[in-house]
Amino acid sequence: MNLNNIKNKNLIHGDLGIWAVFIILCTISLIEVYSASSRMTFATGAYWDPIMQHGSFMLMGIFIAWLVHFIPCNYFKLLCTIGMFISIFLLIAVLVIGQKTNDAGRWIQIGFIRFQPSEIAKLSLVGFSCFILSSLRDEKGASPTALKIVALAAFITIVLIFTENASTAFIIAIVMYCICFYAQIRKKILIAVFCLGALGFGSIITVAYSIPEETLDAWTKTDGPLHRVPTWVHRITDSQERPADPKDFKPQENPQKTYAKVAIAQSNIIGRGPGNSKQRDFIPQAFSDFIYAIIIEELGIVGAVLVLCLYLVLMYRSMRIAQKCKALFPSYLVMGLALMIGVQAMMNMAVAVGAFPVTGQPLPLVSRGGTSLFITCTYIGMILSVSHTAKRKPEYETKKPRAIDVL
Repeated sequence: MNLNNIKNKNLIHGDLGIWAVFIILCTISLIEVYSASSRMTFATGAYWDPIMQHGSFMLMGIFIAWLVHFIPCNYFKLLCTIGMFISIFLLIAVLVIGQKTNDAGRWIQIGFIRFQPSEIAKLSLVGFSCFILSSLRDEKGASPTALKIVALAAFITIVLIFTENASTAFIIAIVMYCICFYAQIRKKILIAVFCLGALGFGSIITVAYSIPEETLDAWTKTDGPLHRVPTWVHRITDSQERPADPKDFKPQENPQKTYAKVAIAQSNIIGRGPGNSKQRDFIPQAFSDFIYAIIIEELGIVGAVLVLCLYLVLMYRSMRIAQKCKALFPSYLVMGLALMIGVQAMMNMAVAVGAFPVTGQPLPLVSRGGTSLFITCTYIGMILSVSHTAKRKPEYETKKPRAIDVL
């Protein structure tokens, strides 16, 4: 498929590098999700259902990205502002009527539609914050009023998400800090926030190692806001996974992390080949949270580096798009959306290789999913929209594109 020919026919617009990365990641997703869904097919006997559903979701996601990329980027100011209020309402609703998956209430069911409000909140918060930071400014950058509004919106969103989905709250906090840094918030404020964050993180680690196991067992039996604390503590301390005597190690107590390491160890650098994974039968979320381990097992170090590089290219192309924007809002928006994808991808890959505690975050555009896939495709559509509808700085208006600008 020649993207240049399609672009010349006005079927697609925007940065071809983003389009290329998007299509490649979607292709990898179809292959690897099909391979990693063996547990689902074995349990149901419907061998084609998982991949057919994922394939239909992927096509819907691509259509969403294609549709969104026609919307002029200035419309995102209004849409994200409205979405901010809607998402806060949904986040409150999920705490009351949310359905639980893996002991976490993150879903709302309306008829046959099931979705995660936190994904909508992530998108809305980024767009709304970029709108405020770009609109309320003084001679030193974003004004104190803008910072207060953004901080309040971020605080409310993070608090509402934290009790049921701490990893998502953590990603939002990182991305919001980076957006504020890019928007030239005063250095003293950024340093103070960084120090407070580091202090808070250190305090959480200290508390995690000091809570008695008896207390954690008691909290596990409750249905209040503390019911997720034992899970977080065990993931941070790794206490449930490393017994004093190796003979007492039980792989089935944490099959995801255990067999993900086995999958990586057995990749033999070159991998087993697409569809030949052995450990996919033992990892419960092989098609979602730990799909990167399956990619390494099947495609080896080359596949692992390729996927990593695709996200890095996406970040680089987004940075270039942001650099060319004449107005502040589209520039901030592109960076915020790219960071949301990039940070989540890095966290997922770090979890899969054992460098970070298990979080339950999918690999953007690759893992099997519904809400997460659609929202991530919306991110891509918005980035593409900015790349062709936002006004460029004068120095980029007549500049001839280089070869790297279409890679």
